[in-house]
Amino acid sequence: MKTKVINLYKEFTNSKKNAGLILIFCTIISLFLANTDFSESYVHFWHKEIGFSFLSFDLHYSLEHWINDGLMTIFFLLVGLEIEHELYAGELHPIKNALLPIFGAIGGMLMPAIIFIIINYHTPTIHGFGIPMGTDIAFAIAVISLLGNRVPSSIKILLTAIAIIDDLGSILIIALCYGSNINFMFLFASLGIFLFLVILNKLKVYSLVPYIILGIPMWFFMMQSGIHPTISGVLLAFACPFGNGRENTPSIKLQHYLHIPVAFIILPLFTLANTAIPIKTEFIHQLSGTHSIGISLGLIIGKPLGILMAFYTITKMKIVTLPKDINWHDVLAMGCIAGIGFTMSIFITQLAFTSEALIQSSKMIILLASLSSGFIGFLLYHFKSKKQTSK
Repeated sequence: MKTKVINLYKEFTNSKKNAGLILIFCTIISLFLANTDFSESYVHFWHKEIGFSFLSFDLHYSLEHWINDGLMTIFFLLVGLEIEHELYAGELHPIKNALLPIFGAIGGMLMPAIIFIIINYHTPTIHGFGIPMGTDIAFAIAVISLLGNRVPSSIKILLTAIAIIDDLGSILIIALCYGSNINFMFLFASLGIFLFLVILNKLKVYSLVPYIILGIPMWFFMMQSGIHPTISGVLLAFACPFGNGRENTPSIKLQHYLHIPVAFIILPLFTLANTAIPIKTEFIHQLSGTHSIGISLGLIIGKPLGILMAFYTITKMKIVTLPKDINWHDVLAMGCIAGIGFTMSIFITQLAFTSEALIQSSKMIILLASLSSGFIGFLLYHFKSKKQTSK
């Protein structure tokens, strides 16, 4: 059992590491194409409407919209499965092992949000407080992998756990704060399907077929309800039976099936679609706006400060202690790497703002702030390692 959990963890980190490197490449390519002679046709490609009519529903949306609301539901399904695994058999089980990353994640989410709210208080952009709260696990693991043995093993585990809890927090923020006018009839229809799937789980129906088939109308009803449809992916994950966590259980099998397509198809498509940013004058002017300052300070300063303060508080209260192989320098460096927001930050940007100038400038500042955070964290570990070698 332990070997299988370790294998799953290795598969998880390897797919995230490689995905992070691919996302960096996709970001560079997308930004390049959006600012060449091909700019107009490239940007138009992602905004081209495709779809169909179903009964009285008009399902014609842009390709970018289908990716963000459709394919990203599969990403959130995988996130939910990973959270479920960590809670039942991973680094967050039992609860005592989870206290340090839970406190770290809460601090790392609250501090950036507080910084953003203070800077954007009494402005129309205050709704973007959720943008700097998340950590992009793929990019974070990619940076950690580049550092190799310079990073203590406990830091790798803590950062993964914090990023997963961050994802859960971001999901709750999306569900509670970024829904439109709610249609309760469709919401109850979606939750009714979820309840039925939970009953199947309790009846030990271990075939994946009913969960996948019923997950589609659950997604559709959630989309029509006004709550972001990606939440249905998380609900489906928690409806899938985890059982004893062995290889033949639906939750574990589904994780194995999804790691490759999510890491190498869905996230790259999301990156290409959402970083097709033509660098226009109005977007550049917005980089000095309060929303941009809030995002950058939230990711670069808020993340490490929040994690550091949370770790310091819980250890001073003697509730838990730091792992023996790490010190406060490691925690600070890890906090900086956790300031890589990217996927979740860009995703929430699309929900928080409607103005194209705000959305595109927010994406630009997310890229710049995430790059800065990752670079600072990299340097902190790199120079620490050099200092130790010279002693």
